[in-house]
Amino acid sequence: MQTILRRHDVEKLTGLARSTIYAKISSGEFPKPVKITGRSVGWLETEITNWQKACIANRDREAA
Repeated sequence: MQTILRRHDVEKLTGLARSTIYAKISSGEFPKPVKITGRSVGWLETEITNWQKACIANRDREAA
């Protein structure tokens, strides 16, 4: 079973503001949320972790 994170938790984990998260989703740079209920969404923790790892890998490639 996968853990679903609510937006507030995603903001804390990534350091991104709500508007930045949704802008990055629109541009395809951030994982899309999953619908939990009618108006509630969340993000799979594994997808957020993978996104963070990709950001670190990009940083390391650029530094090399």
